[in-house]
Amino acid sequence: MANLAELKTKFLEQYGGSADGIAVFQAPGRVNLIGEHTDYNGGSVFPAALTFGTTLLVRPREDRKLVFATTNFPISREISTESVVFDESDDWVNYPKGIVWELAQRGIPLTRGYDFLYHGEIPNGAGLSSSASIEVVTAYALLAMEGKPVDTVEISIWAQHAENEFVGVKCGIMDQFAVANGKKDHAILLDCDTLRYELVPFRSGDYRLVIGNTNKRRGLVDSKYNERRSQCEQAVNDLRAAFPDLQLLGQLTLEQFRANESLIQDETVRRRARHVVEEIDRVARSMEVLKAGDLASFGKLMNASHDSLRDLYEVTGDELDAMVAAARTVPGVLGSRMTGAGFGGCTISLVHQDSVERFIAEVKEKYEAATGLHPDFYVCDIGDGVRQLKEEA
Repeated sequence: MANLAELKTKFLEQYGGSADGIAVFQAPGRVNLIGEHTDYNGGSVFPAALTFGTTLLVRPREDRKLVFATTNFPISREISTESVVFDESDDWVNYPKGIVWELAQRGIPLTRGYDFLYHGEIPNGAGLSSSASIEVVTAYALLAMEGKPVDTVEISIWAQHAENEFVGVKCGIMDQFAVANGKKDHAILLDCDTLRYELVPFRSGDYRLVIGNTNKRRGLVDSKYNERRSQCEQAVNDLRAAFPDLQLLGQLTLEQFRANESLIQDETVRRRARHVVEEIDRVARSMEVLKAGDLASFGKLMNASHDSLRDLYEVTGDELDAMVAAARTVPGVLGSRMTGAGFGGCTISLVHQDSVERFIAEVKEKYEAATGLHPDFYVCDIGDGVRQLKEEA
């Protein structure tokens, strides 16, 4: 958790003036427990907010300027509220700029300028939703500062739209939704087509969630991600021979898909679609076993999810596969899988609390031997979604 006194000192070093008027907001990162590459196919996902994320300090200005800085990178930018355009050289600043643009599109132009200081605790490029965290905390903060109603479901929709249309990344809704609507000790069962959601208590008992960061930067993600999306759209086109009104793979049951998958002409496209429909079914089965307190069965579903992402969807890569393979050899591990878009990033494992130290030591050793990369591990708790931090915190 960020030290607010230190951050306020850094804010004043950056911007001068007094601490009066500085407001503090926080949005978490997220980890997806199961349900990968289902969100943009109208399926269900099961993410949870983390207890670490992005802290934002913001203070009104007397002019119409927006000034963005972060404790994480040297890049800072100053723009006018009237000229918000995407610029690749602005790097991370495009995410908060996208929110300013989105609010204006929604009829909520800013009435004044602001100074922003972001402090991110999420490893960049790890697949734990640092971009969604920045977007959601910016939207929440600006609505609060402007005295507008704050609706976290709307914020998640607006943040996704900004990333799609302003930044140009065709992401699904899961990341922004989990960051905006998370709740301590609960995961979110989210239907990405309807946005119906349920907060499900995640009672892990003697087991802990351990995130393993491969520290393989996810360079392929955007191109491969868009390729997978178009393959899923192709599968829907082929399946319309049997289901003329079909819009998304998530609208099919597993039985309907299996009876008609031969309509998909291309064998690779068929495998992509099979992963999606089977993964949505795994999410549904996960709810049943978790409500029954059957963590061992949930672990098996986690394993099956990773194997499908590796063999059918082909988005894991050597590093994630090496980390998962090492994790599964440690006694006390119920399940391990990649989480996020893939091609690097992170794994999530369900590990008995008595085995956590051994897990970290053994997986680190085997992973380094297999890849030459040094991993990081986070024993994580499930936290709350976006919120304003009051002084007493």
